[in-house]
Amino acid sequence: MSKSILYLGNQLSKKGKTPTSVETLGRFLENEGFTVFKASSKQNQLHRLLDMWKSIIRLQKKIDVVFIDTYSTLGFWFSYSCGLLCQFLNLSYVPILRGGDLPKRLAKNPKLCHQLFNNAKINVAPSGYLMHHFEQAGYTNLVFIPNTIALNHYDFKQRERLKPNLLWVRSFAEIYHPLLALKVLKALLKRFPDAKLSMVGPFKDDSIQTCRAYAEKHNLPVTFTGGMPKADWLAYAQDFDVFINTTNVDNTPVSVIEAMALGLPVVSTNVGGLPFLLKDQKDALLVPPDHPEAMCEAIKQLLKKPELTHLLSRQGRQKVEAFDWQVVKQQWFEVISES
Repeated sequence: MSKSILYLGNQLSKKGKTPTSVETLGRFLENEGFTVFKASSKQNQLHRLLDMWKSIIRLQKKIDVVFIDTYSTLGFWFSYSCGLLCQFLNLSYVPILRGGDLPKRLAKNPKLCHQLFNNAKINVAPSGYLMHHFEQAGYTNLVFIPNTIALNHYDFKQRERLKPNLLWVRSFAEIYHPLLALKVLKALLKRFPDAKLSMVGPFKDDSIQTCRAYAEKHNLPVTFTGGMPKADWLAYAQDFDVFINTTNVDNTPVSVIEAMALGLPVVSTNVGGLPFLLKDQKDALLVPPDHPEAMCEAIKQLLKKPELTHLLSRQGRQKVEAFDWQVVKQQWFEVISES
């Protein structure tokens, strides 16, 4: 008999937010025959947390395991409280480690983290970065399962000779440093006056106002599309040549994995889990955070060296083939069967 899962996370794509794993991984598991209950789609944070608690209590007799997307700031307290409730009700639970700043949380609140993570059935790390830091903190109930995509949805286009057409895909939020993309464009225009940038993603905080003001002040050729359905931005991406990732905090961003699947050469900051995901000069170019000149120089390398672009485009696609759902799903089946 197929097992039943309660998946707790931010199910907010219908509210204009970027889909998260509760929706994507949840759908993959449903397609494999599992019963997946999800919480929560409430937009208000307090209402969302209460809905998660109510779902645990209401469904406790119907489920075999609780998956908990676990972030590092406010979201950590959602996971912590839900984990405690699962312990009280004697329910198996599996934190899925999402937050790029979780290593800081381990250091700041070691006792609370121990209470949450050590009592879990197992903790799923989607990056070598978090796997490393949790092992360093003494945790052994860990398994590495990378973020996954359905590779057949991503049409690979080999890039070689590029135009300076830049693509940025992420929520507009300070931790993802969208302003850096505009500073890079401004620097690139000095050498490549035909350069342009498109920024795709929902507006999460006031950083969009900062970006629009900067773009207007410097008369930059940038498009702010807002959020786009995945199928739309995957098609839209075919008209671009370089994918830039500007974050100050990160784990293993799905948008970067998706860009590699499409054949877009990636230029990224080297923060958090990114050096564990990307190998500089092998399948991406890595630069220091908040350093527009360094990112601009990396993009110039791609524009001047078609052989490097060809290499990164091809090897990026090859790397993410290991993240295809058909490759990864057996690991999830094992986690569920042991819960």
